[in-house]
Amino acid sequence: MILDKYNYSLLSSPTLISTLMEKFTNEPIDISSLPRYEDVKLDTLHANYWKVILLNICITLLIISIAATLLFYFVKESRTYILPIALGIIFFAAFLVLIFRLSFKRRGLAVREKDIIYSSGILSAKTTVIPFSRIQHVALNQGIFSRIYKLGALQVFTAGGASGNINIHGLAIEHANKIKEVLAKRLDDGTP
Repeated sequence: MILDKYNYSLLSSPTLISTLMEKFTNEPIDISSLPRYEDVKLDTLHANYWKVILLNICITLLIISIAATLLFYFVKESRTYILPIALGIIFFAAFLVLIFRLSFKRRGLAVREKDIIYSSGILSAKTTVIPFSRIQHVALNQGIFSRIYKLGALQVFTAGGASGNINIHGLAIEHANKIKEVLAKRLDDGTP
């Protein structure tokens, strides 16, 4: 009698159930003997991704500056607030550069035999370990600036839904393609 994933009626056989239960074990494991993901050396993002981040910050600040300039031009009463608003924009720019620089330095990834690890975060560090068996789909995207610097964003979609998905921006496009191929091959082969 062969049990496969499409023939559930075989599970109703009392003999089969008792045979399976006799072979079933669920012994405790020594947690300290498990490999620690914290010990894995993570690859950093490509250095050119910092340039992409700076370009995005500059565009955001340019839009804010244009809006402030239009406000000062059309609303004469607002001109008394030019200095505080200009200083606010400067401090906001410095804050953005600092936060994004720290975030850039905290991101990393590693592909191991059976999983992929991605770490990010500044105030609350987040490390996601996704076993290959949970991956459902892999996509590779490039934004306008990323394309200029030959970078890509790897998206890994899991069976756990949106909370388990990861987006890894700032990878060299060749490296991102290699990772995507490895993950796609594992998905096609069904190997964990």
